[in-house]
Amino acid sequence: MNLLNTIDDKQYSNASTPPYYSSIGIHMRHILDVFDCILRGLESGVIDLSDRQRNEMAEVHVEEGIRYFNEIISQLLTLEAENLDKAVKVKDDLGLGMVTANYTLAAALIQAHSHAIHHFASIGYIIAQLGISLPDGDFGYNPTTPKKDLQN
Repeated sequence: MNLLNTIDDKQYSNASTPPYYSSIGIHMRHILDVFDCILRGLESGVIDLSDRQRNEMAEVHVEEGIRYFNEIISQLLTLEAENLDKAVKVKDDLGLGMVTANYTLAAALIQAHSHAIHHFASIGYIIAQLGISLPDGDFGYNPTTPKKDLQN
């Protein structure tokens, strides 16, 4: 959230960085979409990771990205610890069609967290190419990365 509070819409939506020409906003929206898929699938017990909302406004407007971020955090905070062992089916298209696997809610959230860190690293690269200062020295690193390996 620190990053989103320090950049403007032009920086947030800038997709000029090769090789993928994606923006900070596209990555943020995508990260949040995965969590949204999990949250929307809780009631039915079927989480479809290919059914992302892709809110384009959250890709180009920092304020909308922050709103979406806060919405997801608010929903995550309502989860009860005892529900983390709830069995769910997770569906996704892995390139050769839909695949369904048995998960727990905790496993799905762990996967979403790992996926987010991967995208934070991509955002870190974009930030560096755009000359924006990183909000934190460990932005884009997994929390298990030894601190001595981080460059501040």
